[in-house]
Amino acid sequence: MAKIVLDLHDCFNNGSTIDAELNRVINDAVAKRISLVEIIPGKGSGQLKKRVLRFLAEPRIKQLYHRLEKDDKNFGRIFVHFKF
Repeated sequence: MAKIVLDLHDCFNNGSTIDAELNRVINDAVAKRISLVEIIPGKGSGQLKKRVLRFLAEPRIKQLYHRLEKDDKNFGRIFVHFKF
């Protein structure tokens, strides 16, 4: 199973870069028919994870993926599953 990993540690304080990277990775997954995207916002204060979850909840984005999974063993990871 192919997957794409997006680590947001490097751009945690740049809102436009975060949105651009999230858009890029979701669009890449759809275009290349990748079934899993792993997004790593990191643990920190939780604000970046909340931002990622708000992005993924937007109707235009939510319609692109099948389901969302928060890693129960690692607070700093989110899995986005696609169904093709």
